[in-house]
Amino acid sequence: MATIEECRAALEKLSDNMSRAEGDVRAAAALDRSVSCRITDLDVTFVGRMTAGRITVHDTLQGPPREKAEIRLTMTGDDLIALVAGELNFAKAWGSGRVRLEAGLRDLFQLRKLL
Repeated sequence: MATIEECRAALEKLSDNMSRAEGDVRAAAALDRSVSCRITDLDVTFVGRMTAGRITVHDTLQGPPREKAEIRLTMTGDDLIALVAGELNFAKAWGSGRVRLEAGLRDLFQLRKLL
């Protein structure tokens, strides 16, 4: 089972990958939205902001998020690490319910380029 530190490092790596993206992926990464990433097996939520092509984590909360972020991810810590490492296909994980992504329709269209 992944640790909180490993999950936070995976989010940092995702942020770094987004900042180096080009083309359509870069445009998708340029959204300015509040984000939350709920790690179910650790019962923690990382909250922050996606802006200027990066994700900045502002806080790590016990339990579910207190406020509804504009972009919300839910998964296990191991799945987060596998997604960022390229070992887990996002579309298959989302389709099977291993990963939940909730956002407005316009954001979902943009995010599909990123994920």
